[in-house]
Order: sequence, then C-alpha cells, then structure tokens
Amino acid sequence: MKFIDFYKDVLGCKTEDEVFSYLISNLKPSNTLWSYFVNWEKVFENTKRIELALNNLNYLIGKDNFDEEFRYLVKENPSVIEAIPALVVRGGSKSKKFKILVDFHNKKLVYEDYDFSCKKPGSNDIDKYLRFVKETGLKELLTKKKVKNLVDYMIGVEAGLDSNGRKNRGGHAMEEIVEGFVKDLCQKNNYVYLKEANSEKIKKEWGYNVPVDRSSRRYDFVIKKGEELIIIETNFYGGGGSKLKSTAGEYRNLFDVLGGKYKFLWITDGAGWNSTKRPLEETFKHNDYVLNLSMLEEGVLDHVL
Repeated sequence: MKFIDFYKDVLGCKTEDEVFSYLISNLKPSNTLWSYFVNWEKVFENTKRIELALNNLNYLIGKDNFDEEFRYLVKENPSVIEAIPALVVRGGSKSKKFKILVDFHNKKLVYEDYDFSCKKPGSNDIDKYLRFVKETGLKELLTKKKVKNLVDYMIGVEAGLDSNGRKNRGGHAMEEIVEGFVKDLCQKNNYVYLKEANSEKIKKEWGYNVPVDRSSRRYDFVIKKGEELIIIETNFYGGGGSKLKSTAGEYRNLFDVLGGKYKFLWITDGAGWNSTKRPLEETFKHNDYVLNLSMLEEGVLDHVL
C-alpha cells in the first residue's frame, strides 16, 4: 500500500496494519437504497405491453366450458396468445418461443415447439396453446377463479421477476454512492470524469490508451486531473462467499495491468469481507489504494488526488 498522511493525520493510523484494521473495523452493514426494492416503472411498463390481451383473457375466468371458450376467444382475438406465456414463464412478457420436453419415459426424449408470436394461428396451433394452458396450470387458475383480474396478477408476476434484478442493483447502488463523492470532488477542483468507461471511450474522449485486463472491462469511474488519469473500481459485498477471494485477486491483477502508469483506487465495502480478510489484506498490501466508504466519508479522495 502507499502510506499517505491522511491515514496518520485523519484516521490516527501509524502503520500499514493499523490502516487495514481500520478498513476492516469500519465496513458498512448495507448499501441498500430505496432503488433496491421494486422498480415499479419497469413493472407497469412490461404489464402495459400486454394489458389489452390480458383483459381479453379475463373473459375465460370462471368459464365452465373452458376449452370451447378458449378456442373461440383465440379465433376472435389472436393477439391474446402473446400474453399466455407471460403468466407462467420466468422471463415474463419477453418469452415467446419454447422447445418443451413433453415425454422422456420411454428412453426417448420427445420435444414440442411452441411459438406464441404467431399472428394467424390455425386450429392445430390453437389446440397446442390450449394444451399449454392446461399443462402449466393456467386453466385451473382461471376456471377455479383463483384470480379475479389477470392484469393485477401480471403486476404481481412482474414485481416478483423484478426482484431478480436486486443483485445488479446492489452493484449500481455502490456506484451511485461513490459517484456522489467523485462528483463533489470534481466540481470543487474543476476535474472531469467518465462513468462506466471502457478503453475505447477513454481513448475517444481524452486520447489515453488505458490497458484493461479483459475486453469487457468498463471502469466505474475515470477522473482526469490535468494530464493525470485516476481510475476507480467499486463493489460492495454484504455477504461472504468464494467470489470475494477471486475478486480480491482480480483487482490485484488489475493494478499490475495498469502498471503504475495510472493511479488506481479500489473502493470496496460490506460485511462480507469479514469472512474473507486474508485475500483482501493481500490486495490491500499489494495495491497502492484499497479504500472503503468510511474513508471516503473522512475525505480520503482529497488526499489521494
């Protein structure tokens, strides 16, 4: 690590070990923002795409002669078929085509293709859609009045699907938090910065050839201070796991890739590091700057830059 006056003057740490002890002792318990929860705008947008079809499918709720009424409805309103898979498929309203394994009991795997993007379904197509509705349990859902309105039901489905995006939102939350510090620093000092910048974007904007450890690498923040570039990567781990060890190795390697030509800051946090201290400490000692949010709160960026 590179020992800077900030560690001694602000944090009261006199040695490398004391700085690391501060980092570990001041990990944040959470980076959960309000945006972590359901993205209702996305939920309603996805539901609206098929809302008319869902309202037409409401016609089937409680019907005793379901099969006959289903065939009639699809013939009269073929557009309703696009909404059928959205009611039961994990991909929500975006999934339209499936290859379903319908039999595997006789040492032979039998598949059937289902295409819900068909604009003019024939009788055979409608029979297949009816089978899909039966086999997936949708028929029972409708005939036994388990739901009163499929639009409301779909909103619930989309809200549940949206929760799968929380993992990514956690990463974006850390970026959002750090950007507040980066933006303030740049405004005060007339620096400029790029967000989520790959090597091509940095080259185009400022003419610098910044190396990357993999082609997909997008640096969370790149700050231009005069002729100097400062590269920042961020992440947050609320829980432990094997990924943390590989992450620590990844950023140790990235420091080497940058070769000291560009100042590199790795800002990481989260109680997950409590169970993976050794790999973090190895990278902390290897890299110039491994920081956490508490250090940012104390003003470390002003000292580093």
